[in-house]
Amino acid sequence: MQKPSILIVDDEKAARYGMKKILQKDNYTVYEAKDGADALQIIKTQHPELIFLDINMPQLDGMKILEMISAIKNPPLVVIVTAYGSEKIAVEAMKKGAYDYIAKPYEIDELRIIAKNAFERLALQEENARLRLEIGRLGGMGEIIGQSEAIKDVFDRIEKVGTTDVTVLIQGESGSGKELVAREIHKRSKRKNEPLIIMNCAAVPETLIESELFGHEKGAFTGATERRLGKFELANKGTIFLDEIGDMSLSTQSKLLRVLQEQKFERLGGAETLTVDVRIISATHRDLEEEIEEGRFREDLYYRIKVVNINIPSLRHRKEDIPLLANRFIQHFSEKHQKRLLSISNEAMKYLVSYNWPGNVRQLKNFIESAVVLANSEIINTSDLPEELKHPENNTVTLKNLDYNLSFRDAKKILIENFERDFITKKLEECGGNVSRAAESLDMHRQNLQQKIRELRIK
Repeated sequence: MQKPSILIVDDEKAARYGMKKILQKDNYTVYEAKDGADALQIIKTQHPELIFLDINMPQLDGMKILEMISAIKNPPLVVIVTAYGSEKIAVEAMKKGAYDYIAKPYEIDELRIIAKNAFERLALQEENARLRLEIGRLGGMGEIIGQSEAIKDVFDRIEKVGTTDVTVLIQGESGSGKELVAREIHKRSKRKNEPLIIMNCAAVPETLIESELFGHEKGAFTGATERRLGKFELANKGTIFLDEIGDMSLSTQSKLLRVLQEQKFERLGGAETLTVDVRIISATHRDLEEEIEEGRFREDLYYRIKVVNINIPSLRHRKEDIPLLANRFIQHFSEKHQKRLLSISNEAMKYLVSYNWPGNVRQLKNFIESAVVLANSEIINTSDLPEELKHPENNTVTLKNLDYNLSFRDAKKILIENFERDFITKKLEECGGNVSRAAESLDMHRQNLQQKIRELRIK
């Protein structure tokens, strides 16, 4: 597999050498450019995925280079490298398309975290790009694909909350598209021309998360060699999306609650109280009510972030959308791997639709890419599909075929859901479809059983 690639653009040879030495230890391919002309040539020939760009450059300055990079089709991510005291320039650069900034002198861990987060962002962008298609042809909203009733409910909520300024909590399993929903809400808001700042709370170490959110002053902690602006300052007048908020520590939750209530905070190590105007959208794959009961999430914060709740259905709950997604992925991977594929056989599609997809859209995407690579004709046949799709026992998720990349809570939820569906279906069959008799046999109230039947989509 090709290593992730980084370009360092700095007119100081020593600065390039130091950064390159650090990044190569993390198994990145690193290129160097001494000026803007060199940088543009390397971008053209080597196509680096991430660029660390010094803002103070001879001839072509960093801001001008950034504008030229942003004009490229599918541009790389750019991290601006500034001197201490240049935060305003860095913020301006981010408004013009830069992903993040780092100030000299920087800590080694700070550089490594920025690079790691950038490549995680690129991976997510690639996944999102594979979901793009014309709304009229395949159905959907922006980058969210689907025509099922379950996903239409999500579209309806997005339309209703988009034009308001209320806080929104998006819930759904990993890989279900929570960030896509947040982006669609922001696009429909009065803040659409202002920044949408995204932060994955689970991807930042607990020791750094408050600094990432609220910023810090020089000397606030060991290694804080300069002032750093936090995500809330960068999101001022716009929207901040806090992904995986359920992973946030209780101490950080209390500070976030204050921002929600007063729109005020202080940088770490600072005495100045800052005021911001930010809309907050949150997301989590966790059951926050359960987290509250276990003492891991503040109840008052929960109700603050959940003025409106949007639940994204898992793929197994909107199987009508699988053909749309599958065909879109076939189109994408055919282009990526330079293969001419036109369609998928009806028999192969039946396998896709009957599978329960514990890994959601991400798992479907991986299976389709495998099939595209293995296909020997212009049509994907059953022989091209992964073996686990071809066995009837895989239509029910068990410990044997469970996707162990899932979180513990998601895996438990899927297993319990499949047990309930199988058990209730068998009992209904025994009772000839009579709900009252089945409820009595199950020692359940009839209304509760009817609710379960609806939730589990038992026909």
